[in-house]
Amino acid sequence: MEDFLSFRKMLTPIIIQVVFWIGVVVCVIGGLGAIIAGSGVAGLFMLVLGPVLVRIYAELLILLFKMNDTLTDIKNAVESQARSSGSPLA
Repeated sequence: MEDFLSFRKMLTPIIIQVVFWIGVVVCVIGGLGAIIAGSGVAGLFMLVLGPVLVRIYAELLILLFKMNDTLTDIKNAVESQARSSGSPLA
């Protein structure tokens, strides 16, 4: 709970996953609706490419958070190494 309150644990990646699934559902419903309405090719594109594009977008957003986690780990490792060696970096 302390990590959550001090913003060390990110909530946004979980929200991104929920938004991804909502986006997939919207693409599938929109694609099926377009096919039923008579726009067969556009509906097929939305049905096939829509979820793929939503997935790529979600992965790019999650990548930003993973980069942040990795950089935080590197920072902590450098600080701990500097403390143990007595370097003025810490």
